[in-house]
Amino acid sequence: MYIVTNRTVDESKHTESEAFGSKPIEGPNELRLAEASRRRNRWHIDILPDQITPQMAKSVDLNPDNTYPASAYVARKLIERSGHGAGARPNGRNLLLFVHGYNNDMTDVLDRAERLEQNFGVEVIVFSWPANGGGLHGVLSYKSDKRDALASVGAFNRVLEKLEALVSDFHAQYVMDLEARAEARFADNAAAWDRYFAKEVEKHCPFTVNLMLHSMGNYLYKHLLGSSVYSGDRLLFDNAVMVAADTNNENHAEWVDRIPYRNRLYITINENDGALKASRLKMGEQQKARLGHYLRRLDSRVATYIDVTSQPHVGDSHAYFEESPLKNAKVLDFFKASLNGKVAEKPTRYDPSRNVHRL
Repeated sequence: MYIVTNRTVDESKHTESEAFGSKPIEGPNELRLAEASRRRNRWHIDILPDQITPQMAKSVDLNPDNTYPASAYVARKLIERSGHGAGARPNGRNLLLFVHGYNNDMTDVLDRAERLEQNFGVEVIVFSWPANGGGLHGVLSYKSDKRDALASVGAFNRVLEKLEALVSDFHAQYVMDLEARAEARFADNAAAWDRYFAKEVEKHCPFTVNLMLHSMGNYLYKHLLGSSVYSGDRLLFDNAVMVAADTNNENHAEWVDRIPYRNRLYITINENDGALKASRLKMGEQQKARLGHYLRRLDSRVATYIDVTSQPHVGDSHAYFEESPLKNAKVLDFFKASLNGKVAEKPTRYDPSRNVHRL
């Protein structure tokens, strides 16, 4: 899988604990790209060079005589894994940008991303920000990670810009190729041209691109939306899924309603979420009810709220998209659909008194 990060990196190291640091890179919004793979049940990390080698360029069908940034290499690889391009997989996958939460070291992040791929059949791209608590614990660790989240806003904005460019380039090439085939077959028949084009678009619909924000990753996105660096018109994701959001429930509609998406914006809630209850205590009375564990004031005009409270196997879980909670078929099916860009609330029961869908 591929990781984009604003953590410090060491290109000479190949384990996740040594290749990635716990502090942000110095410099305004700088990013690095890395590839992670399993080798003998351990993670092997390759920090990609800023400019790829001729061999890397040739491996993704780019001209080895030209120079390309690492993002061009990763873009080609992701396109292949989605089932398109020169080296396409026979069974392509939808893309999922995963933004993790508080107190996650790189082993935690990579293990979780791997489980997302295995459980839901997606191709995960990880945005990893420095969320290790700075070596601290408890309240100090939590406050440290909140500061690092705020410091990572500009870097996260650049991630969205690069991903948007990747998707836009692919769609432009896809439409161009399809138009050329239509022209070769039906140059003299406009009606047949239109029918063929529409049919092929529907039959060979490109992959979806979806966003999953977990825990304090939602706090990071909230502050990006309110930042001067954010353009606000980036229609990139089919589904955006806000899981166990560690941000205030109060007035959340003011920023949630600004999130752009094509299909659905989901906010999941577990009233018994142990981590979010602890989150409130860490900041004392200043820490208000968290969006991910509070079933009141669900007043966004655009979000679809999903209540998983009291579902078998969920309990007080803060990460109910993995491990034991997935023994519950309703939970498994919800995440499998939502993280692949599909409508996921149809099997639920809608409670109009709370504006929430219950599994």
